[in-house]
Amino acid sequence: MRILVVEDDNLVASGIKQGLSQAGYTVDVADSAEAAEDSLRNEAFDLAVVDIGLPRADGLTLIRRLREQDNPLPILVLTARGSMEDTISGLDVGADDYMTKPFRLPELSARIRALIRRSHAIADTCLHHNGLTLDTNSRTATLGGAPLELTKREWAILEALLMASPNVVSKDRLVQTLAGWDKDITLNAIEVYVSRLRAKLAEGYIEIRTVRGIGYRIDAPA
Repeated sequence: MRILVVEDDNLVASGIKQGLSQAGYTVDVADSAEAAEDSLRNEAFDLAVVDIGLPRADGLTLIRRLREQDNPLPILVLTARGSMEDTISGLDVGADDYMTKPFRLPELSARIRALIRRSHAIADTCLHHNGLTLDTNSRTATLGGAPLELTKREWAILEALLMASPNVVSKDRLVQTLAGWDKDITLNAIEVYVSRLRAKLAEGYIEIRTVRGIGYRIDAPA
């Protein structure tokens, strides 16, 4: 899953990025509402963490603009403004959740997981598919009840496919999910990771289908 952090304080942004990266997310940072809008026009994200106190256009203005454009991106406000009026304002303009600074990273991660599940209409914290289970809280996987060892990138691809099932996930979307702005991952690399996943899932008769010219999908369980 890929997250955009909109925060103009470099120290705070760096801390959030480091913590969420360690939790398994691909994280990019925009230091203004304008930079965030530009990024969201051109690239795909699963969620945005937005500070209110941004230079020029503030975070509330950013959220309002996104909702006026019918952008359904889950948005979590993370700000030092903690009054009830501020919380109401943030939620009323279209934020999905509201947290105040200082914050605890485990709670931030938990709220992010909940919002992403909600955006995919998934109620369970575990993703299930014909004997395959991905626990998004503990980031552990089992196949037929036995532990399934996955690398960080294999996990990210499999999670994206299961979240989208039975829809197709494009190769470009998978590249953005894994890479963000800090890494360089090619379409060929995605094919390699998918090939490794297929080998690991073969014992469970789970097939990652190639949709030629588009990407991959895992069909919904029978």
